[in-house]
Amino acid sequence: MVKLDAADISPTITWGITPGQGIGVDEAVPQLADIPEGDRAIAQEAYAYMDLQPGTPILGTPIDVCFIGSCTNGRISDLREAARIAQGRQVAPGVKAFVVPGSEQVKQQAEAEGLHKVFEAAGFEWRQAGCSMCLAMNPDKLQGRQISASSSNRNFKGRQGSSSGRTLLMSPAMVVTAAISGKVADVRSL
Repeated sequence: MVKLDAADISPTITWGITPGQGIGVDEAVPQLADIPEGDRAIAQEAYAYMDLQPGTPILGTPIDVCFIGSCTNGRISDLREAARIAQGRQVAPGVKAFVVPGSEQVKQQAEAEGLHKVFEAAGFEWRQAGCSMCLAMNPDKLQGRQISASSSNRNFKGRQGSSSGRTLLMSPAMVVTAAISGKVADVRSL
């Protein structure tokens, strides 16, 4: 049996173009030499695509769009925690931020609890339940080289609607923190 103290684990964020290319928010983009040899080609592709340099901190990376939702991270528990972080705060100027509940049932529960009002007061758009930006449905798409803080479950090239758009996966609470800060930030600092 392996025991881990969750307090010792930093919030995780992706830096690359696959969900497996993740680091702690307080870490730097890994150096190529630190990546297993079999994963180096995809790492080099990720460096170029994401415009992130090995050895640079992920913390402070500017964000254009913040998306909370998808079937993966649009549960009522996710929205409750995200709303707790958003309460009394404001989305940074120039950041587009929106919340898409993972199902109609979650949407109804969140609205019954008033969570949608917390998000709206903080400057998030409250949307209908569905896939939204996770699959780049409706008008919910990255434009050009925009970079997204997203609670969806995939960060492949073009996943969020732009063939050159970039996605950093993180928890809903971390997405709120990025929306408020306008950049990648550590939720533990709030």
